[in-house]
Amino acid sequence: MEGLPDLTIVPTPIGNLGDITFRAVDILKAVDVILAEDTRTTGQLLKHLEVRKPLQSYHMHNEHKAVEKIIERMKEGVTFALVSDAGTPAISDPGFLLVREVIESGLSVQSLPGATAFVPALVNSGLPADRFTFEGFLPHKKGRKTRIDQLAEETRTMIFYESMHRLIKTLNQLAEVLGSDRQASVSREITKLHEETVRGTLTEIANYYESNPLKGELVLVVAGKSSK
Repeated sequence: MEGLPDLTIVPTPIGNLGDITFRAVDILKAVDVILAEDTRTTGQLLKHLEVRKPLQSYHMHNEHKAVEKIIERMKEGVTFALVSDAGTPAISDPGFLLVREVIESGLSVQSLPGATAFVPALVNSGLPADRFTFEGFLPHKKGRKTRIDQLAEETRTMIFYESMHRLIKTLNQLAEVLGSDRQASVSREITKLHEETVRGTLTEIANYYESNPLKGELVLVVAGKSSK
């Protein structure tokens, strides 16, 4: 493939393998090396796609050490693709540091459009999507209450990633600050067999999951403060 960037960011399916794009497959077949958050997970995807390329581990625990050597190899003409386990790299996954260093080194980087969990969750929520803020994961402990308190006056729709183990706690904490009647939705297992979106107030959703099994990856979408 002519004119290949030094680094291409390649989104991968978040569940349904049919969501991979033709262009993503072409890039994965064309680059010299694929950087993967988990080489085992990506290896299974590449086997399904019949892509045979060298894999190199690149994750949050080794990225600071790995970046310099990757940049050196790029300067020698080696082309890379970066993938995460699912979705778009650098969105709550490793990628930002590498992209920044590639740009600062005067090398080329390109990001392909593709799968990411928060967009379908936002659209499915039925909440305003013209203006929104992506909050990612709330802090687990230190700074958590401060971050939630800062959102009290936020008028845009808010999007959070959260684990199934902390969801009910998060819903209740948000209800305390934003109000128990604040509208929200939880989308889980997006694109997968048991995909589900639950809509209602923060308290209603918390009550629902108190008595219903909660499994899988999920996205929490919360209405902003009304201007009325």
